[in-house]
Amino acid sequence: MPDFYEFFAGGGMARAGLGPAWRCLFANDLDPKKSRMYRENWNGGAELRTADVATLTVTDLPGAADLAWASFPCQDLSLAGAGAGLKGHRSGTFWPFWNLMKALNAENRAPRLIVLENVCGALTSHEGKDFAAICDGFEHEGYAVGALVMDAQLFLPQSRPRLFIVGVRGGSAIPDHLTALGPCAPWHTPALRTAHGKLSSNTKAAWRWWNPPLPPRRKLSLADLIEENPASTRWFTAEAVRDLLDMMSDVNRAKVAQAKREGRVMVGGLYRRTRPDGPGKKRVQRAEVRFDGVSGCLRTPAGGSSRQALLIVDGRSVRARLISSRETARLMGLPDSYKLPENYNEAYHLTGDGVVVPVVRHLAKNIIEPILDASDRQTTAAA
Repeated sequence: MPDFYEFFAGGGMARAGLGPAWRCLFANDLDPKKSRMYRENWNGGAELRTADVATLTVTDLPGAADLAWASFPCQDLSLAGAGAGLKGHRSGTFWPFWNLMKALNAENRAPRLIVLENVCGALTSHEGKDFAAICDGFEHEGYAVGALVMDAQLFLPQSRPRLFIVGVRGGSAIPDHLTALGPCAPWHTPALRTAHGKLSSNTKAAWRWWNPPLPPRRKLSLADLIEENPASTRWFTAEAVRDLLDMMSDVNRAKVAQAKREGRVMVGGLYRRTRPDGPGKKRVQRAEVRFDGVSGCLRTPAGGSSRQALLIVDGRSVRARLISSRETARLMGLPDSYKLPENYNEAYHLTGDGVVVPVVRHLAKNIIEPILDASDRQTTAAA
């Protein structure tokens, strides 16, 4: 059974994606509310330490893990944030995490793989220098490193592209079929290719173009995940719905008009955004809706965006409400058995800050586990 550490663990969503074949040796998160849900969902969570990662030392980390997973805070790297990058108070917590990895390496206890997950803004933060600093860190510690962008909508009806940086400790076997000779769609976006071009020659030499297979074609639509009678949120009043419609541009009003003509129930994801009211005009709040069967990316206010609402159109009837707590969990791939906070805001923060479960599983099945298996066979053959 492979072992792992989970940093910035939140509610343990990376753990959910890795699955029951993995054993968690240590988990860490700063937020006591998220920690409470971690413990409720993971058999008491005795392995969880609720503390600032900067206060941890290698003596807190038991054993030698096969994997260290870190979904470090994204707010300073997000395109919706202030742009502080890895110098920011929140995203800068990457550095004390990385110091722990370096200290483990010095003790010959370095994880065989390290996976970082964050927003795609990490590729362009400080003109690519933050991404280069992270990748250089892997190379300096003797890891092969590569990155890929995985969008949750390949697996679930949520548009949520995220950056995954995967490092493999030197000496580990990497099967040839896990990598490509160069960038390939959909995993290596133009932004990733540009960021790769700015890496040092040494880090480029350590680079791997990870190339997992595409998942089976997604069958679920947003409408398939909607609750009939959600307990965590209420329907907006008729007046509030009219206000939303009045906030729409002509383009978005046309989408609603088309939805009315469809002759079936249409479920759209809706966000309020601040947009310029024409060239050279002041910025105004707009309501924007999509009826393509895919939710917009779940974001928390700390990331600079509003909560998502749902617009339900059935003929001439138009209703709206905030997306429910359980619906956000479903959009992240969590089973309905996963316990959520009763408080709506806490539940939204828990899920919106998390990593999508089937994305983790796909990465584990097609990159992480094959490397561990090949390395174990290599070690056995050499014995």
